[in-house]
Amino acid sequence: MPQTLDRRRLLATAALGGVVGATGLGSLAPDAAFAAEAAAIEPGAPDPNFVEGRISKISGHLLLVLGSDTVLHSIRITDGTSIWKLHPTTFDQVAIGDGLYARGVRLPDGTLAADSVWVNIVNLHAHIAAVGRNLLHLDHKGQRIVAHVVQGRSAAVYNGTPAVSDLSLLRVGRHVQVLGAWHPDTNEIDIATVYAAA
Repeated sequence: MPQTLDRRRLLATAALGGVVGATGLGSLAPDAAFAAEAAAIEPGAPDPNFVEGRISKISGHLLLVLGSDTVLHSIRITDGTSIWKLHPTTFDQVAIGDGLYARGVRLPDGTLAADSVWVNIVNLHAHIAAVGRNLLHLDHKGQRIVAHVVQGRSAAVYNGTPAVSDLSLLRVGRHVQVLGAWHPDTNEIDIATVYAAA
């Protein structure tokens, strides 16, 4: 419990204008956006320290986010917030219309002081329909997704081995899991990591 209190104090300090450097308060790895928080939450109950939705307004360091549940959430970006948008980035890369997942700590006014924000992140299970130069055409639940390979960023994990930049072993018809960044209002994504069997 002391770790939670320290985390709350640090984020509250940052939200109120204190200086807190980006820390290990929350993992920024894309996989962490989809991992369940270790806190004791009743099965089926929403995680009070997690928000997802699309950004409808940016005011200073406050994001107003319309959740898929149609609830409007306030998210405070602090000096300690880590931001991912295909790679670790800065707050000025966040835009209205972007989708996000955010994890942090609730302040007394209900605002979420974010420790980690993943912008436009997607986690798809799909089949490879075609392989092109620097892109994959994916079939995801009957919908075609165009997945772009980003030089120096995209990686593949084959059979659970360490990630490599070589995506040449990906074959048509294979099932893959793709973590990446969505291009809002399109059927296109940029690939962060493709998980596949070799």
